Amino acid sequence: MVTDTISDMLTRIRNATMVKHQIVQIPVTKMSVAIATILKEEGFIVDFEDYQEDNRKYLLIFLKYTGKSKKSVINKIKRVSKPGLRVYANSKELPRVLDNLGLAIMSTSKGVMTNLKAKELGIGGEVLCYIW
Repeated sequence: MVTDTISDMLTRIRNATMVKHQIVQIPVTKMSVAIATILKEEGFIVDFEDYQEDNRKYLLIFLKYTGKSKKSVINKIKRVSKPGLRVYANSKELPRVLDNLGLAIMSTSKGVMTNLKAKELGIGGEVLCYIW
C-alpha cells in the first residue's frame, strides 16, 4: 500500500524516462488522472489510457521522446508538497518554474491545474510538483 500516490506516480515516470521506457503503468486515482491530463495537454506525454488487470485499475502513460537519441521531453520532475510538509501558494505568490518555461502543477479549489492557469483565474492552492 502506497501512502503518497502522487510521489509514487512521479517516481515511476522519472525512473521510466531514465531507462527510456515507452509506457509506464500507474495505479489509478483521481489525482493521477488529473496530473496525466495536464501532462498530456502541455505536451509532456503522448497519451494515457485506463487498463484493468485482475480487478485492479491502472493508467498506462505513453512517454514522449524527441530525436534519434530519444531524449525525454521531461527533463526533471520534482515533488514539492509532501504529506509531512504541505506547500501552499496564494494567488500573488504563485511559483515560476524556469521563468515560465516549466510548469508547477497545483491543487486548487477549482481543481488540479498549472500555475499559469491558476494565475489567470487569480487563485492559489497547494503546489504539488514542478516539471520541466
